Amino acid sequence: MTTSEESKTPAGSYTQYSPARYWDYLLGGYYNFEIDRKVAARILQACPDVRLGALANRSFLRRTVRYIENQGVTQFLDLGSGLPTVGPVHEIAEGMNPNSRTVYVDNDPVAITHSQSILAGNPKVAAIEEDVRNIEKIFGNKKFEGLIDLDQPIGVLLVAVLHFIKDDGIAAEILNTIMTRVASGSYLVISHYTLDGAPRSVMEGLNGISSTSAGSTKPRSLVEVGRFFTGFELVEPGVVRLPLWRPEGPDEILVQEPERALGYCGVGRKG
Repeated sequence: MTTSEESKTPAGSYTQYSPARYWDYLLGGYYNFEIDRKVAARILQACPDVRLGALANRSFLRRTVRYIENQGVTQFLDLGSGLPTVGPVHEIAEGMNPNSRTVYVDNDPVAITHSQSILAGNPKVAAIEEDVRNIEKIFGNKKFEGLIDLDQPIGVLLVAVLHFIKDDGIAAEILNTIMTRVASGSYLVISHYTLDGAPRSVMEGLNGISSTSAGSTKPRSLVEVGRFFTGFELVEPGVVRLPLWRPEGPDEILVQEPERALGYCGVGRKG
């Protein structure tokens, strides 16, 4: 999920930061540019745990996709997906069921161009350029309709996305539309940035960055993130810190110090 337009110079570099490429950089990917790495350096200076938080978030994504597949759901909509690199949804899903289908959505045209190149030749995956705020247009997109059957359960992922939607009303509208459109037995996956429990120095540093165009986000509390699951039945253990959602073992990233991940997460099921 991105918040800004791209500006490309004749030399082929980019002068506008992209959250999709920034996230790729934090995860150890290669689809990022100097401007993204500069923003990452600023954020990491304010909070060195940000990279660990990104890795904890990706681990949560992996665990939830596996969980949903184990419930018999084999189609996924990844909203604000960024770049499908470093353990993306379709690889996790297809690793469990080769017939799984995945649609990626992001509003960054460069991320989508890269995604389409990466995914070329895989008929069970599509990448759509659209803003998550236009959720009805996503459901009506021909690529979406060609892969996803809304009469059957689906896994909808909003992983590290909703903190870019600073207006609570708009976020609620997106989630209500999802809840009403998906079939019973569908799952909603959310992870969200928080500053609950963060040291004052980290809070001040990250709030300063978030007030600029390079990192416009809204941290939310446990209660606020919990409200996003209205209409869904929370899967145990409910809304928790990122490393604490069904960790696979004691070596899970930050499971011993979950507050350092700076994120809440949860999974809901539509009854």
